[in-house]
Amino acid sequence: MRSGMVLRTNALIDKKDGRSVVIALDHAAIAGPLGPLEEPGRIITMCVEHGVDAILTTKGFVDNSLDSWDRGTALILRLTGGFTVLGGRFEEEMVVQPQTALAYGASYGAITVKFGHELEGKFIKQASLAIDECHAMGLPVLLEVMVKGSRNGQKIAADDPEAIRMAARMGAELGADVIKTQYTGSIRSFENVVAGCPVPILMLGGAKTDSVRQVFQEIHDSLEAGGCGIAMGRNIWEHEHVELMLQAVNGLVHHHWSVAQACDTVGVS
Repeated sequence: MRSGMVLRTNALIDKKDGRSVVIALDHAAIAGPLGPLEEPGRIITMCVEHGVDAILTTKGFVDNSLDSWDRGTALILRLTGGFTVLGGRFEEEMVVQPQTALAYGASYGAITVKFGHELEGKFIKQASLAIDECHAMGLPVLLEVMVKGSRNGQKIAADDPEAIRMAARMGAELGADVIKTQYTGSIRSFENVVAGCPVPILMLGGAKTDSVRQVFQEIHDSLEAGGCGIAMGRNIWEHEHVELMLQAVNGLVHHHWSVAQACDTVGVS
């Protein structure tokens, strides 16, 4: 199955620069029709036209946007979820089988593990067994690693550098092919995350922020630290000028734009 793994990996990560722009469009399964997610075909068309490398989304989103996909845009199909904002406890369950991802033509499956959660053991076992199954079919896995819990009586911050460094490595130890995780706030601390993880790392976007410049700065700095790109959603498609945001992040990741260039593209100071 090595050939399938290699071909699918190449569909996600550009061989010319070892980087990737992934747009996350999997939010509707948890929070319903947010903004541009009301029209799956339209937002997929925007992503395709602006040359994103891959789209992370769900079965239903793919089903309702088929005419908008291009053969050059990789699909990362979400395999875990199982909760909503209507009262779910944000506890990950396997909700899609690996063979379904292959049937959908996915290049990757996506799984989330929340390290430090009270159900950490369950999440780890679930992810490890699912990765084994995916790899047996030639399907690589993007593992989103998040940190929860407390240390010395204090709640661990989502971007805690040492916790993220540990979680990224622990995700790699489960067999993940790519890690998606939080930026740690500085180039030096994220360099330590990258140095401690033997597989490529994509920076996740997290909660929506009002500062576009901050988003661009974090993308730029994560790349300077050795990250291989982004896997972002709301901070891109909830902006009033989605297509300009797509152009800007593609420029940052693949064309080594400065933060100033990206800001000029979107029209922010």
